[in-house]
Amino acid sequence: MDRFYSLGHSSIDFHFKQTPRDFVVEEIPLYEFSGEGEHLIMFVRKKNLSTAELVGILARYLGIKNKEIGYAGLKDKHAMTKQYISLHKKHEEALERFEHESVKIISKTYHNNKIRLGHLKGNRFYIKLKKVNPTNAIKIDEALKNISDLGMPNFFGYQRFGNDGDNHIQGEKIAKGEKRERNPRIRKFLISAYQSHLFNMWLSRRLEINTLILNFEPKELETLLNMPMEVIKKLKSQKHPFKLISGDIMEHYPHGRLFDYDGTDDDLNRFNDRDISVTGLLCGKKVKISSNTAREIEKDFDDEINADGARRYGWVYPTEVEGRFNQVEAQYELNFTLPKGSYATVLIEEIAKRKLLS
Repeated sequence: MDRFYSLGHSSIDFHFKQTPRDFVVEEIPLYEFSGEGEHLIMFVRKKNLSTAELVGILARYLGIKNKEIGYAGLKDKHAMTKQYISLHKKHEEALERFEHESVKIISKTYHNNKIRLGHLKGNRFYIKLKKVNPTNAIKIDEALKNISDLGMPNFFGYQRFGNDGDNHIQGEKIAKGEKRERNPRIRKFLISAYQSHLFNMWLSRRLEINTLILNFEPKELETLLNMPMEVIKKLKSQKHPFKLISGDIMEHYPHGRLFDYDGTDDDLNRFNDRDISVTGLLCGKKVKISSNTAREIEKDFDDEINADGARRYGWVYPTEVEGRFNQVEAQYELNFTLPKGSYATVLIEEIAKRKLLS
């Protein structure tokens, strides 16, 4: 799927490939572990393994079921990743003899409950871009500063859609009863890929609207966007590159309750101050939908499916953003932290302003 980008520069040329040497992720837990309790908490480093494969390796070694092992988030396969894993502490002694070429237990502690999916604050990334010349290094510096100052769109990354990029096609068929999938985990995963695909299309459309508002005069926009002049002038006056539209569903950031945006200066200021952010729809049942002009846009990316829906931040704020150019090696090194559910590859694509090859 072709999409719009938030930054205004032209495409930047560099080489990027997800490998354990050039793509490192470290999980940031949601809370501190107490150091006591019946659950063993392990900080584990893995490379060239998905989280599911890591769990399978540990479960087979211990002779237990995969579901007995807890984890907070799914980490990239083609990377060096460090994440927290939990299991009952009765297995601690057996793990003293555990060895695997792609897995290392870095540290251990204890806690009084199992780690569950979502028990995660965010992830810290180290990424290396190659074949970078000095001119493009300056462009990357500027793009990073923009992202650090203003944030970035919260697209789902290409990993969400499978090796062939078509998971959402299978998911749509399953969600509409046109295809059966007996495995509940796979069924849920494929349907979520379809929801993610629609979300990405909505977000790209919103970025397209932002670009039009930035580049055209109000009179031209009245026809292009089919919106009243009064609405267009208000959108034009907003300082932030992501334009809030009447009826948007906002959420306190980085977590909190949902509420309707009604166009007040107070809400605009809170958005500029990162206290709140805009959300997009993950279609389905039991979900709050937008209203007014925002709904007119959103409804094109909604669908009635047999699954629960949700809202997802449409705009997020990377923190601790750092960049270093190594001219001798023609490499650019990045460090940044993202909230849970956000993709480092999306940030790289925003900088490159083009699709990355998975």
